[in-house]
Amino acid sequence: MYDLLEVALPSVTIVLSQDMKNNAWMLLRHCLLLLVLLVAQTSSGQEELSADTLRLHESQPPVDSIVHKKPRKLGLIRRIIRGFDRLNDAYIEPQHYVFTVMTQGSYAYDRYTLSSSGSNRQTVTFAPDMNLRIGSYFGWKWFFGGYSIELGNVNFTKIKQEVDLSIYSSQIGIDLFYRRTGSEYKLREAKFGDKDDDLLDGVPFDGLKAGITGFNLYYIFNHGKFSYPAAFAQSTIQKISCGSWMAGVGYTTNSVELDYEKLQRTIDEKLGHKEVKIDSGLMFRSANYYDINLSAGYAYNWVFAKNWLLGASLQAALAYKYSSGNVIGGLRDFTFRDVNIDAIGRFALVYNCMRWYAGASMILHSNNYHKPRFSTNNTFGSMNMYVGYNFGLKKKYRKEQ
Repeated sequence: MYDLLEVALPSVTIVLSQDMKNNAWMLLRHCLLLLVLLVAQTSSGQEELSADTLRLHESQPPVDSIVHKKPRKLGLIRRIIRGFDRLNDAYIEPQHYVFTVMTQGSYAYDRYTLSSSGSNRQTVTFAPDMNLRIGSYFGWKWFFGGYSIELGNVNFTKIKQEVDLSIYSSQIGIDLFYRRTGSEYKLREAKFGDKDDDLLDGVPFDGLKAGITGFNLYYIFNHGKFSYPAAFAQSTIQKISCGSWMAGVGYTTNSVELDYEKLQRTIDEKLGHKEVKIDSGLMFRSANYYDINLSAGYAYNWVFAKNWLLGASLQAALAYKYSSGNVIGGLRDFTFRDVNIDAIGRFALVYNCMRWYAGASMILHSNNYHKPRFSTNNTFGSMNMYVGYNFGLKKKYRKEQ
């Protein structure tokens, strides 16, 4: 049919004879036959494999279901969040509920002391009456906040306000607070020179206003066995007595307004037979100062009976404080007197059967501020009595009931 078969290669042409052409076509026919047989065998194998695969799918669950049964690797953020609540079940019973509501009655304690420096040192202490406050609070997992209002004060324009938001976990805690006093202070102690003037004790004085806003962040080292929330958030139950060291940081802004002219008039009215003049160190209209602190302390929970707990926590804070006006030539004026020691104490008695809880607690803060001309000490806190109810059972505890 063909007289010549040519195969073109780069720069080479191969010429085949008639006998070689016949042998080549025979070899090509054999190759094509072999290729057809291989394709047929492959198709048959694929059909058998498909049948076997179908039988395998019929006898085993779908691949998707197998993949879903494998534990999924949690993301970094979720692993960190879950780590905050990692605890030892032998020491701590976890919270079984998602939500909580609580009613609390409180007595607030607030004592403010102003002192001048120098040889003619003068000290004046102010404190309001301890009136009852009623508050309602709501909690969701770590978050717990609410609002309280002071009773026994018919002049609502002078009511003290306090808003607290606390975030508790087994490992860390955060306290956010906002406090603004009214103008219901009374003179409690007054010392001018070497003598105390008892005539000023209990005299109303509405020329002082004070406020504090800030946060405290603390870390609980033995968080696997010691539960800080069991004593002060009622979100877990401490089974076995245990304690832990704590460390934290905090930041607050403080403000104080003093009408020293009104204070001088009050002194003149009550001590008319004496010549008492306020020291120049106390003659200021307002002062704003800021507090950065590092704290450390120890806390202990004593389980003296089933579902009963007596807890205590003490922290000392090394605080660097500076005022808004302490700027000279663009640089803040730092002296060792700007480093002060503050303190926080917490005490609690709790009964918690998981669904209901009740108890009493006391929290005290002591903040100090010293400057060459004057110094202040603000000791404030609250004594609380509360009852609460947990609801919204978590899924993993529903089968147990």
